[in-house]
Amino acid sequence: MITYNDFQKLEIKIGTIKEAIKIDASDKLIKLLVDLGEEELRTIVAGIGQKYSEENLVDKQIPILTNLEPRELFGVISNGMILAAHDSEDLPVLMHPDKKIESGNKIS
Repeated sequence: MITYNDFQKLEIKIGTIKEAIKIDASDKLIKLLVDLGEEELRTIVAGIGQKYSEENLVDKQIPILTNLEPRELFGVISNGMILAAHDSEDLPVLMHPDKKIESGNKIS
């Protein structure tokens, strides 16, 4: 269990995927360039390549944990983490807002 104060430390925002590029050295990692309402697009590496193709990801809006420490995966620095569920086959399932909203809006 975490406290409410711990939960408040999480910064989760809606991001809009602008570009998706398969990482050749991996069967499931995709490099995402995401609009979070910031000056520059944010690079996030996500393990969703077994379920999603790059062309099907562009313009999708998804929740992103934005204040996670950066991590290098296959030579790419990831600056956040997508939030996804997993289906009965343990494949990722992306979550989306039920209507289009502004990139960078906070989730609470």
